[in-house]
Amino acid sequence: MNGMTTPGTSRVIVVGSGPTGLLLAGDLAAAGVPVTLLEKRPHKISNLSRAFVLHARALEQLDARGLADELEAVGEPLARLNLFDGLTLDLGALPSRFRHLLVLPQYEVEKALERRAAEAGVDFRNECEVTGLTQDAAGVTVHVRAAGGTGGTGGTEDLRAAYVVGTDGMRSAVREAVGLPFPGRSAIRSVVLADVLLAEKPPTLLTAAAVGDAFAFLAPFGDGYYRVICWNRGRDVPDHEPVGLDEVREITRLALGKDYGMHDARWMSRFHSDERQVPSYRVGRVFLAGDAAHVHTPAGGQGMNTGLQDAANLGWKLAAVLHGHADPGLLDTYQSERHPVGRSVLRSSGAIVRLAMAKGPMLAVRAGLIRALGHAAPVRRRIVGQVTGIGYRYPAPRGTHRLTGTRVPDLDLDLAGGGRRLYEALRGGRFVLVTPAPGPGLVGGPADDTVGERAPDSHDVSARYGDRLAVAHWRSGRRTTVLVRPDGYVAWAGDEARASDVEEALAAHVG
Repeated sequence: MNGMTTPGTSRVIVVGSGPTGLLLAGDLAAAGVPVTLLEKRPHKISNLSRAFVLHARALEQLDARGLADELEAVGEPLARLNLFDGLTLDLGALPSRFRHLLVLPQYEVEKALERRAAEAGVDFRNECEVTGLTQDAAGVTVHVRAAGGTGGTGGTEDLRAAYVVGTDGMRSAVREAVGLPFPGRSAIRSVVLADVLLAEKPPTLLTAAAVGDAFAFLAPFGDGYYRVICWNRGRDVPDHEPVGLDEVREITRLALGKDYGMHDARWMSRFHSDERQVPSYRVGRVFLAGDAAHVHTPAGGQGMNTGLQDAANLGWKLAAVLHGHADPGLLDTYQSERHPVGRSVLRSSGAIVRLAMAKGPMLAVRAGLIRALGHAAPVRRRIVGQVTGIGYRYPAPRGTHRLTGTRVPDLDLDLAGGGRRLYEALRGGRFVLVTPAPGPGLVGGPADDTVGERAPDSHDVSARYGDRLAVAHWRSGRRTTVLVRPDGYVAWAGDEARASDVEEALAAHVG
């Protein structure tokens, strides 16, 4: 299965068409990998989403796919994120093209990603429920039940693929099929959701506050309706308990001081928020991403963003292995790189919600922390980096360059063939080799008389690697050569690199 695809067989099956699954499937299809996307819902796009925020790192990943600008036109930017008690994260100094968070409903992100995936040739199959799977050394067989008929029963089918990725949420059928535990606990119970009209517009784009046992959050859909997320710690009832608009109003008034004249709710529900993470994101040829791998409280708006970055990390690696450009061992780095990030998100989101809902002696602790942060710029930068995703770096092998594994911002470059921005060059799932400003040859300097070698010609390199590699030069005097992975992290770097160093790095990473 690594070397060929039989008729009617997808090389990758993605289960679950939320943002994580849509981005991953689109990346694979754009890279020429046949992919089937299974979804048990009858419709792929739902307005019942809980996510309302895109952070800077997720916007960068969408920029690398040509989608960020259109989403920026739909959403509303917010340069400051208010957490609680005057603790505000200023995003204006982020080392990113996107010095803000973008407020827009999750379904707007899904619509853009679905269109891209469809244009790339993804095989969409709705109303298909995964009932189990088996795997062997050659691939994975997925057992699927399709809906149909007046009784709601349809036929069954076995689908075969080289790899399967479960992006099917907290109650993942894929995770259950491979027998992975989902350890953790419920962090918040009886959270109330409602989509309502307001008689009075809130003073801020995102409105959130916690007072005593009550918490409330308001975010606009953009169509006149607002999503309300509220919680009363003193009212712990099962998820199936009915929700009335009076309850939503009461909790909102306790937390925000007023309910802004809520009326005409079009949807209300109750849920609980868990903190859980699987011990392994991979079992053989089966991977987990997004909420299937990790769930946490909505504090900080990190959920959808973390899932999108899971997909961005895994997609190019699967494509490289399936096309024979990389050893299958590359897939092990998905676990080593993304599992620690998921664990960190659980901790940071949990800390935010616990501090927001602090009582008794913890109020003094919270006040002290806020005062300390007011005088500790490095700590503030670290918190901003975690919440926005900008601050994470991946582990690098011992002895490698200090930049290896770091996220690369949107550099201003001279690109071969035209263009100036790094994230434009990354489109198409390419590596980007950034070299010193031109002298003769690829690494930007003259021939190395000491070792008697000459830098290879950039046109020759482009011909050998085709559309898998873009070559660019610094628009400054910087002498470091950097190879940027398709997901925007440094694969390799060298100071005053020799031609042989660059050739070795390209062979090792681009294939």
